[in-house]
Amino acid sequence: MTKKKLTKITMTPQASEWFQNEMHLKPGNGIKLFGKGYGETNAHQGFSQGIGRCDRPVDPVVDQVIDGIHYYIQAFDYWFFNGLDVAIDYDAQIDGPLMHFTPNDGSRLDATTGASQRV
Repeated sequence: MTKKKLTKITMTPQASEWFQNEMHLKPGNGIKLFGKGYGETNAHQGFSQGIGRCDRPVDPVVDQVIDGIHYYIQAFDYWFFNGLDVAIDYDAQIDGPLMHFTPNDGSRLDATTGASQRV
């Protein structure tokens, strides 16, 4: 049985600065990442990502520390991220974070459906 890789969160310095400034974060504070039941991402149709302040997560599966800030994915939200890594960038047009998902198992996303395909 192959063990699945946990989601890796990466972030540009501009996105990190946006989170710290807009969400008034100090080292040790946290942000939770989660899925919502509408919208779309480059990997999901009918679902989009959400973010929220969370200094005390419940059952975190992923706890990535970037510039002293904890970015969490909690167990009950992991369905949205399972099999994917997430790269967070700052988008000046929306003045906020933009998330891009990539499979972490060597597959690639189908551009039309968001489904993973083995290469």
